Amino acid sequence: MLLKLDYEEFNTYNGIVKQKMNRRIKMKIETKCLHEGYHPGNGEPRALPIYQSTTYKYNSTDEVGKLFDLSSNGYFYSRIANPTVGAVEEKIASLEGGIGALCTTSGQAASLISIMNILKAGDHIVSAATIYGGTINLFAVTLKKFGIECTFVDADASEEEIQKAFKENTKVVFGETIANPAISIFDIEKFAKIAHKNNVPLIVDNTFATPVLCRPIEHGADIVIHSTTKYMDGHAVQLGGVIVDSGNFDWTNGKFPEFTEPDESYHGVVYTKQFGKSAYIVKARVQLMRDLGAYPSAQDAFLLNLGLETLPVRIEKHCRNAEKIAEFLNNSDKIEFVNYPTLQGNKYQDLAKKYLPNGCSGVISFSVKGGREVAAKFMDSLKLASNVVHVADIRTCVLHPASSTHRQLTDEQLVAAGITPGLIRISVGLENIDDIIKDIKLGLSNI
Repeated sequence: MLLKLDYEEFNTYNGIVKQKMNRRIKMKIETKCLHEGYHPGNGEPRALPIYQSTTYKYNSTDEVGKLFDLSSNGYFYSRIANPTVGAVEEKIASLEGGIGALCTTSGQAASLISIMNILKAGDHIVSAATIYGGTINLFAVTLKKFGIECTFVDADASEEEIQKAFKENTKVVFGETIANPAISIFDIEKFAKIAHKNNVPLIVDNTFATPVLCRPIEHGADIVIHSTTKYMDGHAVQLGGVIVDSGNFDWTNGKFPEFTEPDESYHGVVYTKQFGKSAYIVKARVQLMRDLGAYPSAQDAFLLNLGLETLPVRIEKHCRNAEKIAEFLNNSDKIEFVNYPTLQGNKYQDLAKKYLPNGCSGVISFSVKGGREVAAKFMDSLKLASNVVHVADIRTCVLHPASSTHRQLTDEQLVAAGITPGLIRISVGLENIDDIIKDIKLGLSNI
């Protein structure tokens, strides 16, 4: 559990996972995916061990007391931290260029905790309208019950227009690098500029891009979240999420007393005073995770780590396959439109070149002519692609957002999210491209 003022000064996870920042070579991201997080010593296992334990033994009550006072590093209960999960957190923080990370049981839990770590009843969120439907519902419905309001804005609007959405009680700005399922590109630098002008942080959901394709912190984002269930895992075997703290936002600017005033639930600790740049991620762990308990198991973290080790190889193939499928769909007279940023004439082509020069993930959305019934017939005709409520998998899969993931949205919200009745989201897998095209041809021949 990372509790030091300076990330580079922290050199053990309770003596199990070793971090020697001062003598480590500077690594490219492909190497980080394999070597960051877990650093075995002489005679120790090469693969990340699964520390399948809820509890940790100490030699004295004084040592345990220091852990609860947050004055000493270590593990005391796996609802807050576990060595296997801790290794994965360190790896993801390194991949995103953050100072610390906190894994969660799902992407939704990451969204919730990242927001609730900052907001309280009476506060306000400014969010891009083109975000995942479940996050829209979280912000517009569930958080509203807790006294938190959200204003959704057109992410493509001008800075002046977006500024109109801000209120005196606005505390955070939220967006997705690649929106699900609109496949629009979020202008991170524009929103970072607006957020920082209003003295609030920018949270970016980087699930589809992954840090292999885009690292939002490098463009001004303050906090990055992921549903690790998607490309980071890649094999549809575990649910998970993660929050990464850049360490760059100034929580002492007067708008965030939760960080600068004593936390009585932890003996009056002042997070900014005791933990400095790590204040946000430490508070998220010891306050929010302590109370909400949405921490993943060691087994889930082990499986996630296996996915992370092959992430760069997989994401490159996903991108190349998707580019070919997008071109194929774009040339069909049965398709109304195709959303994929690398296509010639796509409105997000320039933003894609700026933020995602190596590819835009394997997810495409397209709308078939004829609406909902025709979309269903196309999908039901496919033999290779799976009709599943999932995305960003090694296997090609399809989904009809209007009747599944975004079913709870109103017609107006569907339009704002870029969803038509005939819209289909296809997550292009790692199969041979000829086989994927053959399957799509079969689907098109039946409509």
